[in-house]
Amino acid sequence: MKRILDFVWPLIGLVAVVMSVKLLYDKLRAEAATDPSVRALLETGDLWSHVKVIAEVIGAKLAVIPPQAYMLAFASTLVAYAALAWYDRIALIHLGRQRGISFTYIAICSFVTYALSHNIGASVFSGGMVRLRAYTAKGLSAAEIAVLVALCSFTFAFGTLILLGLVLVSEPEIIRPLTSLSRHFAIGDAAARLIGVGLLAFCLLYTLGAWLKLRPLMIGSFKVVYPGMPIVARQYLAAPLELIGAAGIIYFALPAEGNPGFQIVLGAFLLSFSAGLLSQVPGGVGVMEAVFLAVMPGIPATSVFAALLVWRLFYLLLPLAMSIPVIILFERSQMGKAARALAPPAQGQL
Repeated sequence: MKRILDFVWPLIGLVAVVMSVKLLYDKLRAEAATDPSVRALLETGDLWSHVKVIAEVIGAKLAVIPPQAYMLAFASTLVAYAALAWYDRIALIHLGRQRGISFTYIAICSFVTYALSHNIGASVFSGGMVRLRAYTAKGLSAAEIAVLVALCSFTFAFGTLILLGLVLVSEPEIIRPLTSLSRHFAIGDAAARLIGVGLLAFCLLYTLGAWLKLRPLMIGSFKVVYPGMPIVARQYLAAPLELIGAAGIIYFALPAEGNPGFQIVLGAFLLSFSAGLLSQVPGGVGVMEAVFLAVMPGIPATSVFAALLVWRLFYLLLPLAMSIPVIILFERSQMGKAARALAPPAQGQL
């Protein structure tokens, strides 16, 4: 069975590559087709003409943003993905399996994981498959990888709760414009601030559990260990850092005139991106535009769309494109190992 799986997994990797290329094209096409005239052009002609139209439309949207903004947005992207790699590192430390796994390997695995999960959606499944393939090669069991995936997901949620709690406590009025999108947001500033306090209180309770060293939870023969204070301390740094970096891409891509400030941009990002994840809409398409336009009425809609396009390119689409050759190279190396394991020994060797 193991020998069969050694060949099956690379085939699954090849399917992932094909799906990723199609997904990348579909996303770029959908981004360009928001203009009805462009949509009409994309309904006729061949694939090459479609690629040229898509490139021209997206290029025109991006041309209005100054080069300095791109440099700062790129730096923010690096911060975000470095923090995401730190998520995996923290989980490996919690499991006691960090030895023998370099941070470079972790960073590449994390990069591919989030490049796929952010674009495909269903992050626990899609990201879990990548981690299962990568960390099994490093000797981790399926149960350990399940804990790693769960802890990484919780670290992201933990950072969201911390930052959203701080935003709601300090800027509760950010909820007001969202009443135009749904009546459920008509809660008032006092209630919004109270929700923020509740989110922060939950984070403190989680920290208290680590400080009290709560006992492990036994599920049959499997033991779930509560994170210790060193792990929680790292989560307090890594989780907000990733979200601040991701929101920074949008902040730097927005024009200075009418910009409400980083805290409002961060709050809009947390509300819209979290809603996109909960709805399993890859990249929060449509959700983010609606929230940002409601929260930032002083910025022209075209500028908001351009900033969100930069975010999708830097945070979603370029990582997806870069992950494809990584998957190919990894699966090629694993196929080579499988082939060598099946090859008969050379004459004269035992």
